[in-house]
Amino acid sequence: MLLFVSEIQLREVSFPQAPNCFSIETIMERKASSSSVLSLALIAFLATISCLSSLSAADSKVTFDDNFSKSCPETNFKTSEDGQTWHLSLNKKAGCGFATKQRYRFGWFSMKLKLVGGDSAGVVTAYYMCTENAAGPERDELDFEFLGNRTGEPYLIQTNVYKNGTGGREMRHVLWFDPTEEFHTYSILWNNHQIVFFVDRVPIRVYKNANYTNNFFPNQKPMYLFSSIWNADDWATRGGLEKTDWSKEPFVSSYKDFSVEACQWEDPYPECVSTTTKNWWDQYSAWHLSEAQKMDYAWVQRNLVIYDYCKDKERYPNLPEECWLSPWD
Repeated sequence: MLLFVSEIQLREVSFPQAPNCFSIETIMERKASSSSVLSLALIAFLATISCLSSLSAADSKVTFDDNFSKSCPETNFKTSEDGQTWHLSLNKKAGCGFATKQRYRFGWFSMKLKLVGGDSAGVVTAYYMCTENAAGPERDELDFEFLGNRTGEPYLIQTNVYKNGTGGREMRHVLWFDPTEEFHTYSILWNNHQIVFFVDRVPIRVYKNANYTNNFFPNQKPMYLFSSIWNADDWATRGGLEKTDWSKEPFVSSYKDFSVEACQWEDPYPECVSTTTKNWWDQYSAWHLSEAQKMDYAWVQRNLVIYDYCKDKERYPNLPEECWLSPWD
C-alpha cells in the first residue's frame, strides 16, 4: 500500500518539550505520484527528521545499563560501538527483551525504533508499559505492538490498554512510511486525563478518562517500560495463517534515544501518588490535543485506522463505556 502526498504544509507546533520544531500537516490521497509531489514530501519529511534529531541530540548520552535490565541470551542482544543503539534479535531458540529499572506514574515516554526488515511474518516487536514484570492477572498496561508481515506487505501497529488485567481494547493502524528503513519515534503521553499514542509526534490514538471512578482508565499503579521481540505466529500475521520463516533468522529490531519526562515512583511515599500541576504533563495543555494535533489526528482517523474495537458491534453488542468519550474534548 502506498500513500502519496497531495498537499503539504509546514506549521509550527506548540509542544511543551519541543517549542521550536515543525511537524507535517498532511492530507494524503491515494493517487499517482509526480516528481513535484515527491519532492514536497521529501522536503517535509527531512524537516521533521531534522527537528527530531535536534531534540535527541540535546539529551545526555547514557548507556543501556543506566536505564534498563535485559532478559535474553547474550547472543540475542548487541549494542553499537558507542553503546547508544541496541539490537534485539529473535531466533528459533529465544527472543529478547528489556525493562526500565525505574517505575513511573504519568509522564512522556519516547524511543526510536527500526523494525525487522524483509519477511517478518509471525514476528512481534512489543514496546509497552506495564505495572508488572510478568503478565499478571491484575496488571495495567499500555501497548504498542508491531505485527510483522510478508515481504512487501505493510506493518501493522496494534495498540491496547489494560486495567486490572482487562484488555480487549485493540486498535490497528497502518503507517505512512516503511518502519524497517529508518528509525522513527514512538511515544506515549500518560496523565490522569488522557493517554495518547504518538508516532513521530503525530497522535494516532487518544484514550480519555472520565470524571468519575471507572474500570477502564489505568491511573493508579506505577508502570515500567518494556520492549521485546518474540514469535507470535499463532495470531500475529493474518490471524496466524502466516507462520514465521525460521530460515530468515535472526530477526532484529533496533532501538535508540530513549527519552522520559515522568514522575519516578519511589516507595514508600512517592511524589506522584497524587497529581500536581508542576510538571508539564499534568498541566491543562496536556489534558487535550492541541488544535494542530487535532488536525493530524483527524487525518489519521480518515486514512490509517483499519480496526477499532469501539466500532466492532459484533464483538461488543454493548460498547464499552469509554467508547462514548470524545477524543476531541
